[in-house]
Amino acid sequence: MPGIPFNAVLSIKLALIYAAGTWLGAQQPIDTLRLNTAVGIALENNPGLLAMRLRADAASERISPAGTLPDPLLSFGMRNWPLDLGTDVQMSMHSISLTQRFPWPGKLRFAQERTERLSSASTFDADEVERDLIARLKGIYYRIGFTDRALNTMDDTRQLLRDFHQVSTALYGVGEGLQQDVLQAQIAVASMTESITILQQDRMATVARFNSLMGRPATTEVLAVEFPDATPTTPPADSLIEIASGVRPALRAAHERVLAAEAGYDAALKNVFPDLTVTLGYGNRPQFSNLATVMVGISLPIWTGSRQRPIQREMLALRNAEEARSLDIYNETYARLVELSAETVRARNLTDLYRSSILPQARAAVESALSAYRVGEVDYMTLVQNEMTVNRYEIEMFRLLAEYHSAVAQIEALAGPVIGDIQ
Repeated sequence: MPGIPFNAVLSIKLALIYAAGTWLGAQQPIDTLRLNTAVGIALENNPGLLAMRLRADAASERISPAGTLPDPLLSFGMRNWPLDLGTDVQMSMHSISLTQRFPWPGKLRFAQERTERLSSASTFDADEVERDLIARLKGIYYRIGFTDRALNTMDDTRQLLRDFHQVSTALYGVGEGLQQDVLQAQIAVASMTESITILQQDRMATVARFNSLMGRPATTEVLAVEFPDATPTTPPADSLIEIASGVRPALRAAHERVLAAEAGYDAALKNVFPDLTVTLGYGNRPQFSNLATVMVGISLPIWTGSRQRPIQREMLALRNAEEARSLDIYNETYARLVELSAETVRARNLTDLYRSSILPQARAAVESALSAYRVGEVDYMTLVQNEMTVNRYEIEMFRLLAEYHSAVAQIEALAGPVIGDIQ
């Protein structure tokens, strides 16, 4: 720009870069991978979720057998035939019989109820895995968004450091600067290049993990992602736990297991009562009248002290264990929601503070330091440190925004979509 001093040109560059930084994330490239698209791919292709769904399907197939009578026993035979085949014996016959065991009333009902509860628990387990998958996917998604914005900020900072290097070189060329400033400028540019390289490799690793959750090859390219701003408010922890207690799949699964254990205990109490066996038989006697047989038998639970009672105590202990586990999951959910709620408030408030106060002041300090350096009022390192301060706060603002969205995703995994996060 002929006729315009170099430091004025640099000031214009600073203003343009900072103005562009204010709008980062507001407009997305055409090749942006939308979050809803990524979630849909993961729900369809993630093998871990598919395995949990198949286990739930398998568990549902156990319900009908648990409430069905045992298979009857059909018997064929030759009864009372003499070893001397030439002798006719009146009791000799060809026999056929059908035997059916009937468990004591209530045994099958409680067994089927227990299986139904366990099947429901398996379904809720799969729902919990799905929610956890979505939360992890969103967390990594926003980490990629943070990395992209941080790389843009670092690249802009590196360009400004190169411009600072040109200023220091020009001042040194006319005898108004120090060679030390030139060397420090070169080191600052090289250091920023190193940081960019490290973050680029970190992005590659993050994208690989992101692709694995979607069931895609790790090397599948992700060019750009969304990065919305934080929402104004989030529900308090007490409201969240009230919602979560009714909708979190892990809590509902734990409750179903408590009911399953209760049914198992009720079934164990029924084991002290005998089962009934009914046998119907028919005997064909070639030379005599045919015979019919009707038999009724009962099991004799004479080993109650060493067989049925231990099973009852086992089921009672399992029921108490499931109740304790359900309470533990509830307490853990409450504590986690308190933590996540506090994290969203912290991240949102600090993001607003950086955007409205800290960053504008830090950018003004860079412009002031540039003008002062041009006339020799501050040293070069002061200029560089001021610019690195802007770089650090901008990156930290994006990091906080990513942490906010990750915390929101985890809250939604526990309490459902109650925050109204931008999707």
